[in-house]
Amino acid sequence: MPAARESLLDAAYTALARRPWSGVRMVDVAAVAGVSRQTLYNEFGSKEGLARALVRREADAYLAGVDRALKEGGLDTVAEWTVASARRNPLVRAALTGCWSERLPSPTLSAVPSSSAVPAQRRADGPLPAPADLLGLVRDRTLAALGSAGAAKAEGEALARDCELAVRLALSCVMVPPGEGGVTRLVRETIRQGRAHA
Repeated sequence: MPAARESLLDAAYTALARRPWSGVRMVDVAAVAGVSRQTLYNEFGSKEGLARALVRREADAYLAGVDRALKEGGLDTVAEWTVASARRNPLVRAALTGCWSERLPSPTLSAVPSSSAVPAQRRADGPLPAPADLLGLVRDRTLAALGSAGAAKAEGEALARDCELAVRLALSCVMVPPGEGGVTRLVRETIRQGRAHA
């Protein structure tokens, strides 16, 4: 039931924008999605399963945006996307920083045992990415998109370092907004200086 699953996740995200996760009721999420509460439980197994699926979906959407940013530009575009995503979406911000507020679900990052036989539930039961995992995924995508197959090992290591710097600078800009020139200027200057000293 892919359509019902997305409707349920959309309804849960909307509910989370209005109240803390502890106040989000499964019956209300199901009603807003236009499905039965049993359908919700069949799809996610529990409120924890719903939270895990919601966090995974938002992290996947962030990574899809990273892929688009890499096609449109370079590391500065990835940094801009990271700042915009983390400012707009509290689940992305929490997944990237590891700072889960009391308003948000705080699902366990490790895989959880499940008795659910529903195939859709398996993805929610698997491990969720920790901040370091997300950074690694961004780095891997960057190397695949911007690195060249015949590049020297040193070039690949420099690109990986630049990617990590760009994402870490972006996250610092989420916490403390940058001044004139924004994150793009910071990323470009930092990478340029790093290369000059290498």
